[in-house]
Amino acid sequence: MSEQTEDTPHDYIALFAVTAGENIRKLAIQFKEKGEFFKNHVIQAMALELAEGLAERTHQLIRDRWGFPDPLDFSMKDCFQAKYQGQRFSFGYPACPDLEDQAKLFKLLQPEKFGIQLTEGFMMEPEASVTAFVVAHPEARYFNVL
Repeated sequence: MSEQTEDTPHDYIALFAVTAGENIRKLAIQFKEKGEFFKNHVIQAMALELAEGLAERTHQLIRDRWGFPDPLDFSMKDCFQAKYQGQRFSFGYPACPDLEDQAKLFKLLQPEKFGIQLTEGFMMEPEASVTAFVVAHPEARYFNVL
C-alpha cells in the first residue's frame, strides 16, 4: 500500500441511513384492517418515495459538502444519468449484489438507534428505509461499460 503524498488525491467515503419512520407499517395495517386498501397502498408507496427522496437529498448534501455541488443548470435527466461526482451505492443492487454486506454497514452506522432494524434475510424494517455509501473519487461509476 502506498503512502498518501501531496501529489496523490485524497478519496472519501460517506455512509448513511434514512427512513420514513417506524410507524408506517402500523398505519398501513390499520388502513388495511378497515378495508381501506387504497389508503394502505398509498401510505406505503409514499413512504418508499419519501425514503428514496431523503436518500437523494442526503446524497446531494454530501456532494455539496465535498466541494462538487450540482451545477445550476443540472437537470433531472442529468441526475437520473448520474452525471455528477460522488456515486451512491446500496447493497442488494447490481453494483453491490451481496445483501449480506448490509450487516457490515449496520455495524458501523448502528441505525437501530433511530428505528431501522436488519432482518435475518438482511432486509430493512421498516421497508421505507435506505442505506448507502457514497464514493467521492471522480472515476467512480455505478457501472463502467466500455
